[in-house]
Amino acid sequence: MADAAAAPPDPISVMRSRRFLGLLVLAAIVGIVASLVAWGFLELAHELQIWVYDDLPGVFGYDDAPTWWPVPVLAVAGLLVAYAVARLPGNGGHRPSDGLSPEPTQPEALPGVLLAGLATIGLGMVLGPEAPLIAVGGALGFLAVRLLRSDAPDEVSAVVAAAGTFAAISFLFGSPVIGAVILIEAAGLGGSRLPLILIPGLLAAGIGSLVSIGIGSWTGVSTSEISLQPLPLPEYSRPDFLDFVWTVPLAAAIALVTFVIFSIARRTVPIAAPRPFLALPALGMIVAGLAIAFSELTDKGIDEVLYSGQEALGPLISDEASWSLSALALLIAFKGLAYAFSLAGFRGGPVFPAMFLGAAGGLMAAQLPGFPITPAVAVGLGAAVVSVLRLPLSAVVLATLLTTSGGVGTAPVIIVGVVVAYLITIALPEPGGSHGVASAKEPQPATPG
Repeated sequence: MADAAAAPPDPISVMRSRRFLGLLVLAAIVGIVASLVAWGFLELAHELQIWVYDDLPGVFGYDDAPTWWPVPVLAVAGLLVAYAVARLPGNGGHRPSDGLSPEPTQPEALPGVLLAGLATIGLGMVLGPEAPLIAVGGALGFLAVRLLRSDAPDEVSAVVAAAGTFAAISFLFGSPVIGAVILIEAAGLGGSRLPLILIPGLLAAGIGSLVSIGIGSWTGVSTSEISLQPLPLPEYSRPDFLDFVWTVPLAAAIALVTFVIFSIARRTVPIAAPRPFLALPALGMIVAGLAIAFSELTDKGIDEVLYSGQEALGPLISDEASWSLSALALLIAFKGLAYAFSLAGFRGGPVFPAMFLGAAGGLMAAQLPGFPITPAVAVGLGAAVVSVLRLPLSAVVLATLLTTSGGVGTAPVIIVGVVVAYLITIALPEPGGSHGVASAKEPQPATPG
């Protein structure tokens, strides 16, 4: 009898209650707020990039940004992130070299997360916005519950915080499906209690996508540059035997390159963490030097190496004819190193740079005989995501939705590529700690350097 009394309530009964209806209303409100905050964060980061690299040089009398311009800019980015990490609550957010953490962030950590994220992404370091948006969405959910009822059970706070993260990440990806799958798989949700989190989360995720669709008509501002869009790929009806033959080594190569990048990042963390005010500006200047060197060697812009790759992913595919094999190889090498050093100390998400590098690897593989560009890029995307996150279902869904313009024929090769990359990734050693989805225990804030 005691065991029966201690058993948790039936989730179906909970969802039929009026309290659950009220929770759905709160989740919807948090979804709207989180989506608008996500839009503001992404728009501000985008405008900051334009102002710093296009407009600010004119203030100093330059028609265009001089070659050395990223060096002081990324040094300043390092100082700002170091301040957030060492001086503000929350350590500036989760360390990206540990992967993508689904753990909600407490409201008091929001200033540090926002400062570190904007400095990292808006000033040009090689990390994406997904981690700050997950943190922002979760913190807003906690804050909403705290304002309405400070004595609310932890389960209620967790559900509303999850709804906020669903909404924010769905705004970024432009799809409630991608956001929901990534967060459910990353958090390891399952069992009979899954609907209690999934239903409010999906409601908030749908609202996030609705806000993403409607924000342009409401504000006159296009979200195409701040939300992920399907890639412009040629039609691809179905794979043949040769496509599967090339898929295996391509996926394996991407898994190995990702392993090298994260190994460099984790070996750099112990050097950077104790002295952020010295190490992070130095890492920023190294990333700037890599971008400048790439530009000098290839006659391509520094923006190919800088930034997360979110906005450059579509143009990379559209302009694939302008990229030689050597230029693509240099792009992977230089952006891969810049990505590794960004992971080591800055704050942001690991997914978008990995996707960009995976797509570049796919473009290289498309030069192989009998391997069209559409399946090559699709495999590159899926293999890169699963190598970073170790979330195979999320990788398949993300790569499939991003390549919908090419038709449904990519799905089989994506699945094979994801499985191959996943098996290789989990078989490799883990230098310097876990990698993939970060554990709940984050490192303590670094001491001032």
